[in-house]
Amino acid sequence: MTDTVYAWLVTHYVEVLGSVLGLVYIFLSIKQHIFTWPVGLITSALYVYVFLESKFYADMLLQVYYVGVSIYGWYHWLRGNSNSTGQLKVMRTPKKLYLPLILVTTALFAIFLFGLKYYTDSPVPFGDSLTTAMSIVATWMLARKYIEHWLIWIFVDAFSAVLYGFKDLWPTVILFVVYTVMAAMGYRSWKNDLIKQHG
Repeated sequence: MTDTVYAWLVTHYVEVLGSVLGLVYIFLSIKQHIFTWPVGLITSALYVYVFLESKFYADMLLQVYYVGVSIYGWYHWLRGNSNSTGQLKVMRTPKKLYLPLILVTTALFAIFLFGLKYYTDSPVPFGDSLTTAMSIVATWMLARKYIEHWLIWIFVDAFSAVLYGFKDLWPTVILFVVYTVMAAMGYRSWKNDLIKQHG
């Protein structure tokens, strides 16, 4: 039994390391710690490889995007609000952004679905496209510290856990189940912070 577990860990060490760092990343983002971004960058780089090997092509491209947005988020959190000093504060998503965010999500979903369905051997083109499109928007919202990004992650993480189970990526399934719970915790934590700001 021990030999089997060891052999599995050796074979899947990149995925396991990515899962562990992923937990650290989500914990840091709940705490609004600036190290969210360098840890997220490393995690994403590892998952580029994991998803390429598993043929989750849209998710692989998503991780490439995460590497870039990690640099953007790192800079933006340090820079803070343009009209204030210090690190960026939690905000509600401006209503004027609702329609653009919905349109961007829909457009990304359509593009990924078309590409995955007709140009790859993806086993789950609809689900992969949906979670990828929503994740791109949610991560940008995280970089801007819009609290509603947590609500998107609750859905995306739960749905993703099901998809990864379909491909037997069990450490990643566990990670995303934990992500779902932590996303709910993150929303509550950020909401409390938002209340304190206006209290």
